[in-house]
Amino acid sequence: SNEQNDLLCGHCSFRHPKGPSNINFPHFISLSFHFTLCRRKKKMERLALHSPSSATSAAAAATTSFSPLSYHHLRSRSSAIPAAALRPVSSLRSSISGSRFNLSGPRFNLFHPKPFLFNPLSKPTSRNPPSPKPITASSSPESDKIVIVDVKPKPQGAKLIPLIISVSIGLIVRFLVPRPPEVSPQAWQLLSIFLSTIAGLVLSPLPVGAWAFLGLTTSVLTKTLTFSSAFSAFTNEVIWLIVISFFFARGFVKTGLGDRIATYFVKWLGKSTLGLSYGLTLAEALIAPAMPSTTARAGGVFLPIIKSLSLSAGSKPGDPSSRKLGSYLIQSQFQCAGNSSALFLTAAAQNLLCLKLAEELGVVIANPWVSWFKAASLPAFISLLATPFILYKLYPPETKDTPEAPAMAAKKLELMGPVTKNEWVMIGTMLLAVSLWVFGDALGIASVVAAMLGLSILLLLGVLDWDDCLSEKSAWDTLAWFAVLVGMASQLTNLGIVGWMSSCVAKSLQALSLSWPAAFGVLQASYFCIHYLFASQTGHVGALYSAFLAMHLASGVPGVLAALALAYNTNLFGALTHYSSGQAAVYFGAGYVDLPDVFKMGFVMAVVNAIIWGVVGTFWWKFLGLY
Repeated sequence: SNEQNDLLCGHCSFRHPKGPSNINFPHFISLSFHFTLCRRKKKMERLALHSPSSATSAAAAATTSFSPLSYHHLRSRSSAIPAAALRPVSSLRSSISGSRFNLSGPRFNLFHPKPFLFNPLSKPTSRNPPSPKPITASSSPESDKIVIVDVKPKPQGAKLIPLIISVSIGLIVRFLVPRPPEVSPQAWQLLSIFLSTIAGLVLSPLPVGAWAFLGLTTSVLTKTLTFSSAFSAFTNEVIWLIVISFFFARGFVKTGLGDRIATYFVKWLGKSTLGLSYGLTLAEALIAPAMPSTTARAGGVFLPIIKSLSLSAGSKPGDPSSRKLGSYLIQSQFQCAGNSSALFLTAAAQNLLCLKLAEELGVVIANPWVSWFKAASLPAFISLLATPFILYKLYPPETKDTPEAPAMAAKKLELMGPVTKNEWVMIGTMLLAVSLWVFGDALGIASVVAAMLGLSILLLLGVLDWDDCLSEKSAWDTLAWFAVLVGMASQLTNLGIVGWMSSCVAKSLQALSLSWPAAFGVLQASYFCIHYLFASQTGHVGALYSAFLAMHLASGVPGVLAALALAYNTNLFGALTHYSSGQAAVYFGAGYVDLPDVFKMGFVMAVVNAIIWGVVGTFWWKFLGLY
């Protein structure tokens, strides 16, 4: 306001002759538009000052979009206002607050207007506008500039070379490889589509879900499968159990329960680097059965804790100081994650898929949750105890003691406050779900029904909302391509392809005069080493689990032993490389471990796990009567 009691704009020379006491609603609306748009105009002009190439267009856009909306601006007088006549905004706010309209209240906030529901700035009308360039701002005191980085647009559609290779594999099998007389034309055609689909999963011409859908479409289009048989796996109980497992993992991250549990273990065991590693390892083993996603555990719980501890110790990613603490903690947690996933049936999505594929071949495991845990318990516990210590010797951290870690954990727990209502609901729901998974057979409650009940409780009590479920893209993507692979594998079994392949391998092994224990060792080692060609544990299972299990059965290996050993192997090879699993990408992306170290320690720990599981597992499984 000035001496004449006019309302003044703090951004330009606009002056409204009506004083605060005489303002009415139309004037208020006009002023709201004016102050909001004027502030936006000045902001764009300041942005244009740092980018000369866009100054003209920015100013023009601001002027063009501004003029039609504020008719008072067109009527404003252009006389300059003396600086002495201006008063600060706070005094203007106080003078207006006593008028008929409280312009600074929550309903009419003139000085801090909320963003418009529409963008008053004009948009470019070109049919082919230029690609936007990302802008990064420098906040350093000596350089307040905006740097424009020219980035090439992301290519659209399928990658040409992987597409050609993937399709060619299917066409070669279909038209150039002679069909064995024992195999029907329908089965051979489905095999060619399946192999092309698997090649696409490895080479990735498209995202996994999109490529699986193309394979499904091809099988229906060529009348290899009917629509109902092609989509039959989408009603599979195990696949929906996997999907719901992703929602449980999201609940752990959203409520912060997983973070709280891990922080408690850091507080209790974190006085030394080795103790810190054991604390994190035991924390993951504890929450694994109720958080069935290794990637979610890695990225949502443990990596943030490890990074915080490492940075506080002066261990920085991509720096020689990474070997102080961060490299060791990352390697230890990465290598232990496979054993945590192998310990419980519900600790990883691929575990459930393995049992489903085993059922397709007639290998049914009674009381699966308990049977899985009993068979895995002893070798998994020994590996979990041995891995941090072995890495401590082979890949030692420079910092041996971390006396500040328990104090940091205690401070973090204090900041987190008491356990929230949602965390208690999450704890109770997961205890209920795990109990039903353990005792479900005796109660007549299927595992997927227990999971559905748990998810329903979380939705009813507001721990999760439906938007959380919809935004869990990995769950729906998994539903799509898992169902396709399971459906194709099931149809290949029904059409006799898997039986024909396993009999051919069995004859080759018999020609070498191998007993079933020797054949068991050869097939398990082959299944493990082939994972160097895969970038996904679940993709590996969908592609090869059924075939290798059939080879085991044809070689005389006991069915339950073969099915469980292959499933445990599936978890252990997740730490082979930086691309071997979802958690591998998460931990490697943190920048604490060099690529040669990933391959070297991945191979060394693979040998260690093979010895532990091979020796301890042999005697333990004999004791349990698996063979």
